[in-house]
Amino acid sequence: MEPILLAYIGVAFMVGLSGIASCFGTSIAGNAAIGAIKKDSSVFGSCMMLSALPSTQGLYGFAGYYLLSKYLTANMTMLQGAAILGTGIAVGTVCLFSAIRQGQICANGITAIGNGHKVLGNTLILGAFPELYAILGVALVFLVGNMIGQPVV
Repeated sequence: MEPILLAYIGVAFMVGLSGIASCFGTSIAGNAAIGAIKKDSSVFGSCMMLSALPSTQGLYGFAGYYLLSKYLTANMTMLQGAAILGTGIAVGTVCLFSAIRQGQICANGITAIGNGHKVLGNTLILGAFPELYAILGVALVFLVGNMIGQPVV
């Protein structure tokens, strides 16, 4: 298998799983938002903000692609291709679970807001915890990109 093919499979996992992740996370929170808005339409702004929070993981997949795109060349080595493959699978998987769990946290907060509780700030803080791991995934992409750009000694 050509190294460039391995790398593009890794990028596909990273972008694809991150996008799927955001779809799941925002849908989970959005479903709760519909229920909360039916009870009290004045909570729409809070519900919308919390529903959008899991959408960032999809952006991280694209950011990872952008950071690695300069290494996607026809003359890349097998080690570089394997590094991008592994990184893409790791980041895509982390984003997948991060967004789903973040969507669940946000959905619980949205349900509480719909029931009259003032928990928007607390939910944003708690919802940021799974986000941290997706951000670490982007940091991994940056570090791997720097590593594969170095000559092998």
